[in-house]
Amino acid sequence: MAVDRARVERLTRELLEAIGEDPDRPGLKQTPARMAELYSEYFAGVGQDAAAPLAHTISVARGPAPDTLPSGAVLLRDIRFRSVCEHHLLPFAGHAHLAYLPGEQVVGLGALVRVVETLAARPQVQERLGEQIADTIAEHLDTRGVLVVLDASHGCVTMRGGRQPEASTLTIAARGVYTEPIARAELITLIGSPSGRSSSGTGSAL
Repeated sequence: MAVDRARVERLTRELLEAIGEDPDRPGLKQTPARMAELYSEYFAGVGQDAAAPLAHTISVARGPAPDTLPSGAVLLRDIRFRSVCEHHLLPFAGHAHLAYLPGEQVVGLGALVRVVETLAARPQVQERLGEQIADTIAEHLDTRGVLVVLDASHGCVTMRGGRQPEASTLTIAARGVYTEPIARAELITLIGSPSGRSSSGTGSAL
């Protein structure tokens, strides 16, 4: 369901009035329209099927180049994501690291990114977001194991309450063989490894 922009604009005007502001003053006059645009982007995933990007798969055994396809885990690191915490409607953002152990089918890497983006573009909590990503991949791909690690900074921690600007939150969701700590240890090490990362330091050490 698309965001009702007109309603968001009306409610934003009401909110500005509720905090004692004048929504018609020059600095705030365009704020309702900007908020409607912002919410349309931030909550574009509401009602969307996060599994849709996983519908097109490639056979490991009968694909176009079976000798080049993985026999081990597929690991995609440092997917930038942002979402909105449903408790205070403040943003949280960071990196997602996804791994899955293919069965007979693999999927394009861009499809994994779209799963993250769709599920993040709705009111969320980080713990649930990681679990939903793991469930979507596990349930719609032929996998023997799935691992999802999210590392994010939350506005409700950095800008309010304790105001800890350096704090980040790490969550892990595992399915299949990766529910065993020994099985996922190598992947956790690879996610935290600086090998292949840019000099700007994207991603987080685990």
